[in-house]
Amino acid sequence: MIKQVSLAVVAGLFAVGAAHAHATLEQNQGISGKAYKAVVRIGHGCEGKPTIKVRVKVPEGLLSAKPMPKPGWSEEKVKSAYEKSYDLYGKPVKEGVTEIVWTGGSLADDEYDEFIFRGTVAKEIPAGTRIYVPVVQECTDGASERWIEIPAAGKTSDDYETPAPYFDVIEQPRS
Repeated sequence: MIKQVSLAVVAGLFAVGAAHAHATLEQNQGISGKAYKAVVRIGHGCEGKPTIKVRVKVPEGLLSAKPMPKPGWSEEKVKSAYEKSYDLYGKPVKEGVTEIVWTGGSLADDEYDEFIFRGTVAKEIPAGTRIYVPVVQECTDGASERWIEIPAAGKTSDDYETPAPYFDVIEQPRS
């Protein structure tokens, strides 16, 4: 009896995980004032359709973003003004890459891949800040997955069906 209940619970957990799979970040922490390597993990396509474009909104406070070249895909870097000026290694920066778009490849619905970029967490961003990185997958036949929901006050990502991936800013660990 206990073994049957355990198997039912495990099967239920797998069903929930599959129904709520989403875009995630490999690293859940970034250090204020230091480089952050964002590895955006895409775990599936769009309702059976292959992914042909991945768009990532580079959040405010993640400076000097640069995509890693991905074989079979092209990268587009969209630049615009930041909401405020930041100090980056002693120099003020007021604009930079605010969106990265990968196109030209194809990721089947039953495959997994990672899309990588790096940036510097502005030293003005205090430890304890949660930074959301909205991601949109575009698939064939106009299908898409929009991982863009940012929780309202008093809510968490678990309260949403398509939450934006995030990482938490921490202070430099003391040695």
